Amino acid sequence: MLQYIDTHSHIYEPEFDDDRTEVVERAIAAGVDRMLLPAIDTHSHRRMIDLALAYPENCFPMMGLHPTSVNENPTWREELAEVESFLRQPPKGVRFYAVGEIGLDYYWSRDYIEDQREAFVKQLRLAAELDLPIAIHTRAAWEDMCEIIERESAAARKRGERLHGVFHAFSEDVATYRRLKACGDFLFGIGGVVTFKKSALAEVVKEMSPEDLMLETDCPYLTPAPHRGKRNESSYIPYICARIAELTNSTEEQIAQITTRNAERIFGLK
Repeated sequence: MLQYIDTHSHIYEPEFDDDRTEVVERAIAAGVDRMLLPAIDTHSHRRMIDLALAYPENCFPMMGLHPTSVNENPTWREELAEVESFLRQPPKGVRFYAVGEIGLDYYWSRDYIEDQREAFVKQLRLAAELDLPIAIHTRAAWEDMCEIIERESAAARKRGERLHGVFHAFSEDVATYRRLKACGDFLFGIGGVVTFKKSALAEVVKEMSPEDLMLETDCPYLTPAPHRGKRNESSYIPYICARIAELTNSTEEQIAQITTRNAERIFGLK
């Protein structure tokens, strides 16, 4: 059986409360025996950490403040302080494998751009200081994202540090892929969107090297075909792998091996 890693799975969220154990078991049975859990905000930290403690060989948590959790949140700086506290002193038995998910999201509102940028940059600098990878969310903010990553990557190098990680749910064009790739050790998370009919992302993936890719679901969102419209889950990773293999003239075995190796390296997984 092929082995995969889902590098972005929210299976600690309430959508899975009725069958979470079965969802984890289905993932493992499908060869997806390791799942990275990106944090969102303080409302979900406990659920995420509990899941990681329940499945220490399968579920690997991150810690960060999601950009949309900054919006309409007068206490976002207090939440950011909690993120830093967790990263500097994790709970007993817990290791955080990345600072994430962090980033910029102007889709829902452009009223909080400065707050989002402040939160994002602070977490980038914390990740560089701690030498942890970053898992970056971007929606309707790609130009700002590119400018910040270029600037902060250069600044980190001057400090003798580095920024590295993954652009989660990458959905931009080839020029953006190349621009971000030039910033340093960054990979690109490809999920269910690549399986959609007339997917623009599919055309971009044809121009991407498998050595730059990781597999992800972002479950319960962005469900791949043939299950589009239903709740997503980590066991659907093989559909994404198969489509990437088709687009890059590779075999599923090759894509599974390359993306697994990429994830192990970036996140420090054994």
